[in-house]
Amino acid sequence: MTTATQAPPVRILLADDLLLFRRAIAELIDDQEDLSVIGQADNGVEAVEMAQALRPDIVVLDVEMPVMDGIAAARRIRELLPETRIVMLTVWQDDDHLLEAIQLGVHGYLLKDLRPDELYAMLRSVMRDETPVSPALVGRLLTALRESGRRTVVPEPEQAQLSRRELEVLRLVADGLSNKEIGANLCITEGTVKNHVHNALAKLGMENRIQAAAYIVRQGLGLPRR
Repeated sequence: MTTATQAPPVRILLADDLLLFRRAIAELIDDQEDLSVIGQADNGVEAVEMAQALRPDIVVLDVEMPVMDGIAAARRIRELLPETRIVMLTVWQDDDHLLEAIQLGVHGYLLKDLRPDELYAMLRSVMRDETPVSPALVGRLLTALRESGRRTVVPEPEQAQLSRRELEVLRLVADGLSNKEIGANLCITEGTVKNHVHNALAKLGMENRIQAAAYIVRQGLGLPRR
């Protein structure tokens, strides 16, 4: 009988200038068999250097760091390592930082007050090509995106040519649902949802779900608010 080979753990680089917080997060993550912290950085410059050297699957960046802040570090890592997923971690509900991070194409934006199980779930969702945002930030994000003409978060395609199903899926993405929840809502598999999201992003010329959600909101194509 052949034993299935276990997938290697997700390799994570942490960057935060608060040593005690960073070590505590690292210990929590390392308790999970499928997640592993392979490096820790004190500032943005060190995070960029370590990302180049270690090639992690995910880089978790604090927004506010000395020498180089998390947004600048994210921009540089995106340029150097486009396949590396980036998650921003912050204590502040700052609309400007949130929108700038979305424009950069980061893969998640989380508040530091989340529970350990929420952190694990969101890191795993990043590896499924979802784009987690802390629930407390979702409403602020959508409100900011609805501000007509004040900011351009992502380029607006003139004619996206989305299929009816792709539009249905993106409407639910913009409503904050995960792939699993969207599948249950539309009676399709999670894999099919992922394919629709992938195809829609390609048509829109966008990099992640938050950018697509921004497009849906700014075009007025979202679901009626409950």
